[in-house]
Amino acid sequence: MGTVEESLKCPVCQDVFTDPVTLPCGHDFCLTCIQTVWETDGPNEGPLFCPECQIFLPPDLVLQENSSLQTRVKDFTAKTSTQSQAAETPPPILCDHCIETPSVAVRTCLTCDASLCRAHALQHQQRSALREHTVVEVMEDPLSLKCREHRDELKLFCTEDRVPVCCLCVLVGVHKNHRALQLHEACADFKSVLESNMNQLLERRGEAEHAIKDLESLYTETVKYAADFRERVSDKYSRIRVVLDGDERLMMQIIDAEETYMLEWLEAQRGQMEAQIKEIDHLRASSKSLLQETNHLRFLQQITAQDLCDPLELTPIQEVDRSLCDPEKMRTVEKLVDDLSVALSQHFPRTWSYLSCPSLDCSTAHPRLEISSDRKQVFWRTQPGAEAGSSGPYDSQYSVLAQDSFSSGQHYWEVIVQEKPYWLIGVTSGPSHREEDSDLSSTRLNLNDTSWCIYHGDGQYLACHDTQEEQLSVGRRVRKLGIFADLQKGALQFYDADRLSLLHSFCVRSSDPVFPMLNPCIDVKGLNRQPLTLFCIQDP
Repeated sequence: MGTVEESLKCPVCQDVFTDPVTLPCGHDFCLTCIQTVWETDGPNEGPLFCPECQIFLPPDLVLQENSSLQTRVKDFTAKTSTQSQAAETPPPILCDHCIETPSVAVRTCLTCDASLCRAHALQHQQRSALREHTVVEVMEDPLSLKCREHRDELKLFCTEDRVPVCCLCVLVGVHKNHRALQLHEACADFKSVLESNMNQLLERRGEAEHAIKDLESLYTETVKYAADFRERVSDKYSRIRVVLDGDERLMMQIIDAEETYMLEWLEAQRGQMEAQIKEIDHLRASSKSLLQETNHLRFLQQITAQDLCDPLELTPIQEVDRSLCDPEKMRTVEKLVDDLSVALSQHFPRTWSYLSCPSLDCSTAHPRLEISSDRKQVFWRTQPGAEAGSSGPYDSQYSVLAQDSFSSGQHYWEVIVQEKPYWLIGVTSGPSHREEDSDLSSTRLNLNDTSWCIYHGDGQYLACHDTQEEQLSVGRRVRKLGIFADLQKGALQFYDADRLSLLHSFCVRSSDPVFPMLNPCIDVKGLNRQPLTLFCIQDP
């Protein structure tokens, strides 16, 4: 029954579907829930996306009810209702003082450890000897509100151990000499903390919503930029169509691939912001529920159990870096076409004409690395103690090689680094990586005289070969690194791939094949989890 019930629950409200609708991606939601997520009363006000898989949907999407799912919900609801009616109700709690004629208890005296009917509860209020007793709502286990060691009422709150205690605990027990407050004082203090936390959460939520709006704006602008650049570039190529058909196709592929990677990154950023909002909403809901608790003891038990006593230490919402989605590569495409009209022969063949799309070889990856299923991305694998034994975010052994090597000719490939603070990218030569070599990682994947790399660490760029390091002067942050290998000339050049501006050149003297090498570097405190991605264009 549990599995059936889970399949009939809306992912948004976590309740049984009401007027279920199915999105084109196959996910089901309550009609009101999906409209609330989209912040619209109708289907034509966008932006529309699936809260489950995060894909964007057509703005003219018309929601239609899933009749078969609605029938299953009605059958399940009817069956559940029948079972609930047939279930036995728990027996009532009886008054401990009514011997001959048992009466239902309505109150519980913690001082007497007794359940009281209405008449005996009234007697506790009227008799002066009983008036000081602590009487609460009727409960089956009054000992849960008393000290288990001294069987005395929990009237104080230990501020050091953050637990309700009795007077004896503070005088002679394990909380002796600890600072203690009365329950109402502790409640007031913690409610003040909760209110402050809720204000912080609300502020952070506003920042996250603002960041999402920026991401949505960038998404729209990226689509518009791509469309504008396609139109202008196509117009320029129409004037020199006879000799440039092949080059135009290449430029269109570059724009398509650039748009794809920019949109994928924007969607990933949006997912992170929405996850933070979901976490903030959960904390606010928990805090709001606690603030509505009127019983001091229960409030303190719940707030300590949920670890909400202290002011929150919230991670700041990262502002959207609009420069990461600047269509500079598309401008580069257009500028290259303009240059062609002036001096066509000077620009053939292009560096991008040699663009290859290598795949990563999982067998050469360090165990701490994770390779994507399409073998185009490498991540630092999240593991407990992943940073243990490391002196910093960079260690040259945490690398992976491409599946194919280059031994002749001219080859160019690009690696997307985007906002990663640490990475190492280059080439290495040596014995074939297909050979069974137990000491492979220590002999060939480290920096030595058979590797040529660019290392980025917190804004600084180093050209590395063997034991030599040269700091590079880079005007702006590199989002994509391009590597051009001219093996006939023994030249290895690194570029800012968006602008095709040269960063550094190596002279490579090696008779062995060279392998592209990627090192995402160690993740430190979750700041370097982003992948390294091989840029890839697709033939239409």
